[in-house]
Amino acid sequence: MNDSSPAASAVASAAPATSEERLSALNLAVMANRMDAICREMTNTVLHSARSAVIGIARDFSCAIITSNHEVLATAEAMPIHVFGMNIQTTIMSERHPGFREGDAFLDNDPYGGNSHAADHTILVPVFHEGEHVFTVGVKAHQADVGNSQPTTYFAAARDVYHEGALIFPCVQVQRDYRDIDDIVRMCRRRIRVPDQWFGDYLAAIGAARIGERRLKAFIEKYGAEAVRDFVHEWLAYSERRARESIRALPSGRLVNEGCHDPIQPFLPDGIPVKVTIDIDGDSGFITVDLRDNPDCVDAGMNLTRVTSTMAAAQAVFACLDPDIPHNAGSFRRLDVLLRENCVVGIPRFPHSCSVATTNMTDMIINLIQSAFATLGDGYGFSQGNFCNGAGTGVCSGKDWRRDGAPYVNQMFMSAGGMAASAETDGMHGLVNPVSVGLVYRDSIEVNEQRFPFQVESVRALVDSCGAGRRRGGPASEVIFGPRHDPMLVINICNGLTILPQGVRGGLPSHAGYQARIAADGSREVYETDAYCHLEPGSKLHAIDNGGGGYGDPLEREPERVLDDVNERYVSRAKAADLYGVVIVGSEADDDLAVDLAATKALRRERRGDSRQEEKVAAS
Repeated sequence: MNDSSPAASAVASAAPATSEERLSALNLAVMANRMDAICREMTNTVLHSARSAVIGIARDFSCAIITSNHEVLATAEAMPIHVFGMNIQTTIMSERHPGFREGDAFLDNDPYGGNSHAADHTILVPVFHEGEHVFTVGVKAHQADVGNSQPTTYFAAARDVYHEGALIFPCVQVQRDYRDIDDIVRMCRRRIRVPDQWFGDYLAAIGAARIGERRLKAFIEKYGAEAVRDFVHEWLAYSERRARESIRALPSGRLVNEGCHDPIQPFLPDGIPVKVTIDIDGDSGFITVDLRDNPDCVDAGMNLTRVTSTMAAAQAVFACLDPDIPHNAGSFRRLDVLLRENCVVGIPRFPHSCSVATTNMTDMIINLIQSAFATLGDGYGFSQGNFCNGAGTGVCSGKDWRRDGAPYVNQMFMSAGGMAASAETDGMHGLVNPVSVGLVYRDSIEVNEQRFPFQVESVRALVDSCGAGRRRGGPASEVIFGPRHDPMLVINICNGLTILPQGVRGGLPSHAGYQARIAADGSREVYETDAYCHLEPGSKLHAIDNGGGGYGDPLEREPERVLDDVNERYVSRAKAADLYGVVIVGSEADDDLAVDLAATKALRRERRGDSRQEEKVAAS
């Protein structure tokens, strides 16, 4: 019987329609956007109801929707380091609580399971339709305090998890029948330094998760369970196709890049070397990132978790692909991140501490991968962005004399940091650091001064701190602040003080970070690796982070862009000439700055001749 026979046609017509045939492209787009809208509503709920500044002002949290098959489906504007890995958390939830039911909620912050680090409390709420588990909503939020032995959620000096001291919940149940399990709440309130603040943040996360639950139930009621299953299948398949085609457009080959974290005295005096190997298979549309050739876990809080190692690599890769690709479990099928156990950027071996697992080493991985892509050719990849997590993003603590000596703990986000440059765009100001992808908000100085007993002298973008290039990096920021009345402790773990964010394809590196304690008499004490800064009344802390590196030859930057940078005070007139070969004339006071085109052409001609001569000498 051939395919054109009447019998074959009858069989074909009787075959059930595929999910792709049942679901139109319009409905697929509408349903996908509705999922993102639910994530955004959850996000706004947390943002407007959280009590801590780190969550309610700086927005250090994320929301996601995960399928019952443990696939990340929707994340909207979430930070990758937060939400991808929630699928591992929901898998653990199902394994440890096989009888979970409607009205349950779970708290997980276990770095040895599927969480990022102990400071990120994740609330998981399973969503049911007619008794069937269909989705799980997740809300992950960085707490101001989690009971560490020191008043910080980034404890780099922690020798192990016991020294770290965080209160860890390995996916425990916190609600049953929509009511809190008081034992868990009491444990947190007893151990955490700011219990009322923590409880307010907990209620914000629970409230957001319950809103997500209600909206998903309405979503299923509107479209029907079968249509929702079709949507999940087709949306993930579409996302995978988009990722595959974007990778196929890349040149195939192997990219290798290496870098090093700054030395940290006294426990990591040689720093931490990092190596990334990227294999691009353009024919099959698949990318493999290998992080196994790296040092073993260290006796410090710098170790990454399985999730943060994976997601740092994934975030960097997808930043170098088509930005319109949906980022979910479907597109992630085209990427494999190879890790090994007991590796500082791999899978941690208990009891090694992972207290700093969401920042310093993840920033190294992201920068190394994105700058490695730039070696594929002009138009690919990025330069390196700010990885100086200086004191402007430190955790401050002490007692508030205005509130009868009540304790306070808060992670500040007053530093901005410069973003990496691409082939087409300058780096923005306000990246914070690569892992936050510009989604963490800058603190309101006025609100910080109202909430906490310190005073900010200045916050500003620094001139000449951008890595120069055809496209420049974003500028660094400077913060100067200190206590008003009583002593204050600031704990941070810095990078980028000696090793700089690099430029690519002829772009220049940015400048080093800086941090110093300014005594009441005006004398300075530079501290490069000591993460503890004790500030007495009258003293201040002076912190500078990194700008982003440049992309491409600075002499190729359009003179009018350089003029704009001078007007914006990102670049000085002297550096405009020294680095970009652009001669600016006129007076800032008279507001008549302009480019002298003839002088600029002559200067650039001279500079290019010098550089070519240097290349000939180097080659010979």
